[in-house]
Amino acid sequence: MTDFVGRSTELALLRKRLDRVSETSTGTAVAIRGRRQVGKSRLVQEFCDTSGVPYFYFTATKGVSPVEAVAAFLAELKESSLPPDPELVTQTATGGWPDAFRALANVLPQTPAIVILDELPWLSEQDETFDGVLQTAWDRLLRQRPVLLLLLGCDIHMMERLTAYDRPFYGRADNLVLAPLRPNEVGTALDLDAAHTIDAHLITGGLPGILRSWARGMPPLEFIRQECADPAAPVFGIPEATLLAEFPSPDQSRRVIEAIGSGEHTHAAIAATAGGRAGAVASGSLSPLLRRLAEEKRVIAVDQPLSTQAGKPALHRVADSNLRLYLAALRAVHDLVRRGRPKQAYELFTRRWTSWRGKAVEPLIREALELAAVSGNLPWSSAEVVGGWWNRQFNPEIDLVGADRAPVARQITFAGSIKWLGSPFDRHDLNELLESVRHLPGFEPGRSGLAVVSLSGTAADLHDTGVELVWGASEVVSAWT
Repeated sequence: MTDFVGRSTELALLRKRLDRVSETSTGTAVAIRGRRQVGKSRLVQEFCDTSGVPYFYFTATKGVSPVEAVAAFLAELKESSLPPDPELVTQTATGGWPDAFRALANVLPQTPAIVILDELPWLSEQDETFDGVLQTAWDRLLRQRPVLLLLLGCDIHMMERLTAYDRPFYGRADNLVLAPLRPNEVGTALDLDAAHTIDAHLITGGLPGILRSWARGMPPLEFIRQECADPAAPVFGIPEATLLAEFPSPDQSRRVIEAIGSGEHTHAAIAATAGGRAGAVASGSLSPLLRRLAEEKRVIAVDQPLSTQAGKPALHRVADSNLRLYLAALRAVHDLVRRGRPKQAYELFTRRWTSWRGKAVEPLIREALELAAVSGNLPWSSAEVVGGWWNRQFNPEIDLVGADRAPVARQITFAGSIKWLGSPFDRHDLNELLESVRHLPGFEPGRSGLAVVSLSGTAADLHDTGVELVWGASEVVSAWT
């Protein structure tokens, strides 16, 4: 792929704040958070390279002492484009971070400049007073100067706490959550058709760190075949590093995320699979752990059945599709690759790929339909949310449910089916859908519509059957444009 793609919205947001700094001659701070390898550092570097103003970029190192961190800060500051004379930067800061920030303030120009502190949570880990020192330096030294301060971090929970109500930097920074590249951006970067674009997005999770090793125009399965000859390929290394960083020891959290990644979705199934010799994980332990993984770590997503009645059970899935694929297939594939078995590794992937893809694509399609709904691009004007529905027996399961709100709707606007296989959606599939919607609370024949999303289109005999919306891969990808 090209060196830098997409992120036009994020670059515009940063440019807007730099313009504000220029107009007011006062400082603005932005806290940028997002998971590892999502491209935070690359985005900010691209912004600095195209901004036309001097900047200072400091990346913290995990595990070093505060003294070492301050020394590295001053050394980087001296080499940056900020000071008019490098000799103006002091060599030592016996007063720690307060002196370091004072040295930074002393070399800031009277014209706009950018200061970046990357891996900020590591600085907070090293020195428990760092957040307070940063707040004091911002209030007394930096905010009165024309500087754009960008604070970056991978630990989403710690970055959220930086600007939380009870923390020193509360109210002092705008918050920008950097999500993975959108499907349309992935397609543009790799020059792929819509169907292959969706596959590429599922494989990479939209992470630039993986996409950089993907040659333009290369089909997804050919990409995997190529990577199976490389034990150090990012498609294996990035999810493995994420797993080790988030869950460094094989504790209960690690067992739970691996149980979900292996295909267990219900509370009971996760408890049984993640349990040990003593039996299943107790509900009193598992429930708060699942909440932490969803709300703090953002590693898992929780799906609720959508209808006009409250329903159970909730289903859990790994939120990032690349990590989800790693746990379900790529880890086993990687083991074979490391043993020098690329052919067998690729064959293992292809055996698992189709069935995994059929379920993994569902959240992406629901998101696409929801984007189209809020944009007014669906036949049902009252549709605002899109989910799925199932009962306790998972019989039936309905892939798509459109409604006016979630998780308990006032009105079901449509229901539908996803068929992401090599064969078209046919009369048999339609009959199954019609039978299933009879059980969906709130579905009203004649008022609630029917929708079909199919990789291979629909059979010829489905004309005039009451299906109001038929989408293929192109419509799914276009929802992000």
